[in-house]
Amino acid sequence: MNEATSRDAVYSKMVELRRRFHRFPELAFHELRTAATIIEELQRLEIPYSYEGEGSAVVGRLGDGLGPTIALRADMDALPAEENTGLPFASEIPGRMHACGHDAHMSMLLGAAALLKAEPPPGNVRLVFQPAEEDGGGARVVLRSGALEEVAAIFGAHVTHHHPTGEIMVKRGTVTAQSDNFTVRVRGAGGHGARPHETTDAVVIVGMLITALQTLVSRRANPVHPTVVTIGRVEAGTAHNVIAEHAVMEGTIRTTDREVRDHVITGLRRMVDAMSALHDAEVKLEVAEGYPPLVNHPRETEIARRAANRVVGAERVSEDAHPSMGSEDFAYYLERIPGAYVRIGARGPMQSMVPLHSPEFTIDEAALGIGARWFACVAREALAELQGEVR
Repeated sequence: MNEATSRDAVYSKMVELRRRFHRFPELAFHELRTAATIIEELQRLEIPYSYEGEGSAVVGRLGDGLGPTIALRADMDALPAEENTGLPFASEIPGRMHACGHDAHMSMLLGAAALLKAEPPPGNVRLVFQPAEEDGGGARVVLRSGALEEVAAIFGAHVTHHHPTGEIMVKRGTVTAQSDNFTVRVRGAGGHGARPHETTDAVVIVGMLITALQTLVSRRANPVHPTVVTIGRVEAGTAHNVIAEHAVMEGTIRTTDREVRDHVITGLRRMVDAMSALHDAEVKLEVAEGYPPLVNHPRETEIARRAANRVVGAERVSEDAHPSMGSEDFAYYLERIPGAYVRIGARGPMQSMVPLHSPEFTIDEAALGIGARWFACVAREALAELQGEVR
């Protein structure tokens, strides 16, 4: 089989797999059918693998164990969302959808596995299909499992509509933000809406906090470091003429600098304590630490860039000026292992820009071939460089 025919076959298989994944999305730590499809393809390619069951990663292994080892990662889980794409292969599971492109990531990595199997690179490759990126930090499960022992570098990618198909974004330094979630619970004293002086209004307290919290960004955060504080949910009250005794407010904090993060959270705690004292109410704050910032390593970033240049040409490789304020649990890998994370353009020429996590999100399937070739190429580039060090 010549190279062109082989690539056509690989691409056709990727499209088939992506559509299978898309039709049957599964949530974090419950990717059983998804894992079975991955295993079926690894078996077809005669690639050995390990899998410890529900909630764990599928890890394929290429190479004879001699020489350096690198890892390539794709995520398996979907989102709790109702699909609205109208695709003929739309989700068949109500309330679940691959709205973040993980179906594409898995297909790209399986395509890369086929390319690397056909032409083995100089070393070893771990193919990591990770559970629970969206919720639960499945990267930590992979790290605890020992699947990445002896891995010298790790690489990952994410599809995006912010770049058209045919472009790859490779960024130095911070790629995504730290994410922290918070909940504020207010307990006041309810009563009749006509006699507010007899009550402690939980809605007023929450309203003052919503306004005051904006100063955490405008006055507490160093303006050279991107920072976001968003209130996503507020719940209070039972009737139009009843002053609410209880209120709950939930939000997220996104920061790109550890010192700024500390300032923002400290400021949030002070505001909550001040509101409690000002209104003689019980105001409690809970902060749940999220994913850390994803920071690419310098050498691995240049390896990723070289691979991107080879796949799409240097003129189609870009670098965003600012980090994304989204978060990504690939960051946990980069705290332990040198590596880099890139974005693969997946907006087709006839597609309008649709954000990730939208019920209408889908990809231009031409991006699958680009992603597979980048994964295979970055593995070869990294192993060639590491082999040179060993010698």
